[in-house]
Amino acid sequence: MKKTFLRGFAAACAMTVAGILPAQAADYTFTFAHVLMESTPNGQAALSFKKEVEEKSEGRIQINVLPAGQLGGDVEIVEQLQQNLVQIAIPPTATLGNFEQKLQVLDLPFILPGNEMMAKVLDGQVGRNILDTLDKHGMHGVNFWGAGFRHITNNVRPIEKAEDLKGIKMRTMQAPVILTQYNEWGASPTAMAFAEVYNGLQSGVVEGQENPIANIVAMKFYEVQKYMTLSGHAYHGYAAVVNKDAWADLPDDLKAVMTTAFNNARDHARELTVKFETDMIAKIKEETEVKELSADEQAAFIKASYRVHKAFEDTVTPELIQSIYDVTGAGPAQ
Repeated sequence: MKKTFLRGFAAACAMTVAGILPAQAADYTFTFAHVLMESTPNGQAALSFKKEVEEKSEGRIQINVLPAGQLGGDVEIVEQLQQNLVQIAIPPTATLGNFEQKLQVLDLPFILPGNEMMAKVLDGQVGRNILDTLDKHGMHGVNFWGAGFRHITNNVRPIEKAEDLKGIKMRTMQAPVILTQYNEWGASPTAMAFAEVYNGLQSGVVEGQENPIANIVAMKFYEVQKYMTLSGHAYHGYAAVVNKDAWADLPDDLKAVMTTAFNNARDHARELTVKFETDMIAKIKEETEVKELSADEQAAFIKASYRVHKAFEDTVTPELIQSIYDVTGAGPAQ
């Protein structure tokens, strides 16, 4: 009997060392839902975030990543996050603008002129002030991720100036700023779920769309589009958000682990995006006519965009718009 016990004890020890016994359950489990394909820079960053949090928390936090819209579109995911059915998400700032109007400021065309100024605004005090507006909506805003700047594709004509968009049926996100932007530019915008865009373009329900290079490639929009303009008119930002109650329940040491991992994932996504875009533009050129705007052409596009800024002053406040101008040195008065 004694020998049997010892053999059983030894076998149990061996199984533990070999990792065969079930691991100790995590103290906190977070579901991280998003609509992006895992192959995109931000899809990869979500996986690196999971790995870092689980390792640095020594297993106290478990992150379950559900990509590619498994739980629905961005609006549905945000609603689930508010109910604590999902704990982490990276919805586009344009989508969050439906929940908190001040987020709409970040999708005003040409409000963030280039990567350097984008980072100064989003990673600085202005960005923090914008994220803090989400508190009253049951979300803790951590930081801003992103997929690069959005560009315009269509099947009607090359786009060299805002007026060239007249009459084109453009698919947009369900976002007031973007719908207004294309109305101001003379296009005919229609909100459509991201997953439906390829079929919409292929069937002619819509004739054009806007997205960053990563999304254009991931969804193969270039297969069903004749023209692309590298307009870079708006940064396709994602706000990394956590359910407010789930965040409050974390002890300070684990909040620090999560915050550091969020920042590292943000930086990782940005680095991957730059390399990815360089490689993929060459691929797109094989199937689509690509137009790069001259300095004068872009300046004209920017000038045509300030009326969109003006249209949203009452929504996002003139002070918030001016605080971004102050950081970037841009704006109609510059």
